[in-house]
Amino acid sequence: MVSEKVMVKNPSGFHLRPAGMFCEMAEGYKSKIHFNKCDKREYNAKSVLSVLGAGVRRGDEVEIVCDGEDEEEALHALIELVHSGFGERV
Repeated sequence: MVSEKVMVKNPSGFHLRPAGMFCEMAEGYKSKIHFNKCDKREYNAKSVLSVLGAGVRRGDEVEIVCDGEDEEEALHALIELVHSGFGERV
């Protein structure tokens, strides 16, 4: 299992488009993937409803956790996606 914390910098946080991008990328990996917010609840990264339900906003820190055969690759890709601001101006 691997994990890393990342700060969300895109202006609108995990609204529908970024949540969809995040889930789509997570679904491409075999590993179990979830993330935690400051509330310490686990949110399923492969469920758009779970990601939206987390209410992640700009400035929130999330910890992405990956567990499985491609965990390192999955974690790296998801961290890069969040760092990129999901293509939004940051």
